[in-house]
Amino acid sequence: MTAPQPLRAAATSTVLELLQPGAFVKLRNQPEDLPPFQLIRCRGGRCWVRQQAWGRLVHWEVAHRQLTAVA
Repeated sequence: MTAPQPLRAAATSTVLELLQPGAFVKLRNQPEDLPPFQLIRCRGGRCWVRQQAWGRLVHWEVAHRQLTAVA
């Protein structure tokens, strides 16, 4: 009989950063010369972002895990 193993977090689990609408975010591996995106909203692991130059009606849907907050 083997001893019980201690509980460990799953290796695939990650902590997602809390991003607020209106915040500026960057994509992981985003080129330095591309300005930050403005976060419109997040829902179900997907986020909608836009560039200010695109206008309010143009946006892009990306996975939440691809974004990082701009400090």
